Amino acid sequence: MFMAIRNIVKDGDEILRQVCRPVTVFDEKLAQLLEDMAETMHQANGVGLAGPQVGIRRRVVVIDIGDGVMELVNPEFLSQKGTQECVEGCLSFPGEFGLTKRPKHVKVRAQDRHGKTFEFDADDFLANVCCHEFDHLDGIVFKMRVTRMLRDDELEKVR
Repeated sequence: MFMAIRNIVKDGDEILRQVCRPVTVFDEKLAQLLEDMAETMHQANGVGLAGPQVGIRRRVVVIDIGDGVMELVNPEFLSQKGTQECVEGCLSFPGEFGLTKRPKHVKVRAQDRHGKTFEFDADDFLANVCCHEFDHLDGIVFKMRVTRMLRDDELEKVR
């Protein structure tokens, strides 16, 4: 399968504020989209990418925090527990970072590229990334969740 780097939608594009539609067709086109999204995310040095960030209003997410690519189609939370403070940025908001409060643990149900349902638990950073990416599917961007944006001098301390 040929993979392509897609353009990442930047702040100001209305698709970032729109609710995405569920995926109902699990075909080669979906598989290609997931492959392209993973390639695009890696090329941009990201850890997650959601459909609307590549201009697609579908409930699809790819995540890779260093353990390999997770493909999540129609993801949803089954439970959320605890609280953690996170430093977040977003490929659609280059150079901008802020503090958010997110659940420390989440349980997720999603489908794979073939439509098979699976569940998993995520803690700490993976829970944070799931929350950030799933928000994109509901038209919510991280800046709507920040308690405070970080200044450049503060960023140097957390990098």
